[in-house]
Amino acid sequence: MDKQIPRAIENINVLSFTPLISPREIKQLYPLSENIKEHIAQSRETVRNILNGNDSRFMLIVGPCSIHSKEIALDYARRLLEVQQQVSDVCFIIMRTYFEKPRTTLGWKGLIYDPDLDNTHNIIKGLKLAREILTRIAEMGLPTGTELLDPIVPQYISDLVCWASIGARTTESQTHREMASGFSMPIGFKNSTDGNLQVAIDAMVSARGSHHFLGIDEDGISCVIETAGNSMSHIILRGGRGRPNYDPVSVIEATEQMQKAGLPPRIVVDCSHANCGKRYPLQAHVLRDVVQQRIEGNPFLLGAMLESNIKAGNQPFPPPGKEPEYGVSITDPCLGWEETETLILESAEKLRKQKK
Repeated sequence: MDKQIPRAIENINVLSFTPLISPREIKQLYPLSENIKEHIAQSRETVRNILNGNDSRFMLIVGPCSIHSKEIALDYARRLLEVQQQVSDVCFIIMRTYFEKPRTTLGWKGLIYDPDLDNTHNIIKGLKLAREILTRIAEMGLPTGTELLDPIVPQYISDLVCWASIGARTTESQTHREMASGFSMPIGFKNSTDGNLQVAIDAMVSARGSHHFLGIDEDGISCVIETAGNSMSHIILRGGRGRPNYDPVSVIEATEQMQKAGLPPRIVVDCSHANCGKRYPLQAHVLRDVVQQRIEGNPFLLGAMLESNIKAGNQPFPPPGKEPEYGVSITDPCLGWEETETLILESAEKLRKQKK
């Protein structure tokens, strides 16, 4: 009788395993000075105070849809820092530094996963580059915020992040709710892509509790992680199914749903995505509306998000036969810098008048 050939039953569709540098090793490459640690701690405390109503400033999370170039990111950060210094009496600005992009089907997944923009997927290089960018921006004294997508990534960069978000596609994920429960920074949960707000409210309730789950430590060793829970969270209204949800009625409904769930009403509006009908210039209209609601007395509207880059719009990726144009998004279209600066200064002036 012929010997039976063993059939493969494990890792059938896995092509390779590549050892990964540990979080501790990357942190040693880009260590934090005492000044940076103090900056991160103070920035997080400011966000907490805004969420708790102890700081009346309006929070603005502003920056590129995704970071794809260190040079562009640092250029943008320098510009944003100058504006922050002009409006710091009424606004607290956090730069969007998004290194991970969730994809509905396929596409470029962000700087961490493909830093060379050529499908070589040098993730080790991407992790180092993301940490370098965050370190350089922190040295400037500008707070940063990001969406945390992969459960392993936070161990590499989260000590440099002042505010984080869980995206519309992952807010319902148990893994991400557990992950958020252990974050050291405040966290925003987006409503789902279909506009369902209850999903985000459930996520806030879940993240406030203690959890046990699998993850890695600073040495990259698999372990069981136990968390205490993160009560510093808020809702991000981003619209859904092509409909906005930043209007006064939607904001009141969100407030009532949060109160019914026993949560403090804390709301930030994403001026992009369905709230602007995916027409990026309309982000300006959304921001003006939200600021006006705040001025008219809604204390639960704590901030807004803008997708902005050095130049307006976006470009196809990969660009056909040439280098990407400088300062133009390779993911969602963004406002250009000039309009962004004007919008921030205009919003600050309106808030200043109301404060007086």
